[in-house]
Amino acid sequence: MLINQYAGSGGDALPWMFKKLGTGPLIGTRTWGGLIGIGGYPPLMDGGEVTAPRWGLYNPDTGEFDVENKGVSPDIEMDLDPALWRQGHDPQLEKGVSVALQELKDHPVPPIKRPTYPVYNWQKVRAEAAKGRTTSGSGTSERQ
Repeated sequence: MLINQYAGSGGDALPWMFKKLGTGPLIGTRTWGGLIGIGGYPPLMDGGEVTAPRWGLYNPDTGEFDVENKGVSPDIEMDLDPALWRQGHDPQLEKGVSVALQELKDHPVPPIKRPTYPVYNWQKVRAEAAKGRTTSGSGTSERQ
């Protein structure tokens, strides 16, 4: 997963969960670290609003707020170089693709075992039905 310093709120929560679950490496720069939520406050009579911190994501293993004011650190630190970006390169994206391709090489996706699809010979089914024979409709392995 690509992350950077502009990611906050859900952009902090998703990388934290991704890392906690061991889904894959985080690539980029540390996230912003803003993960205390607000919400559910009624508007004031003059149309203004008042908010206050109301809830936050914490680590159930440690009982600590892991992300607030800290951010989520990447497994692979990779800055986005503006000069390279202007030349058509995105070092974070390129590193992410490189890591993903290496992961696929190291841990290939097992082939999917699909069932043999039935080949319905509807002409035969209709002919047998016309003769009063019953068929299961489950098809046959014969090709038309």
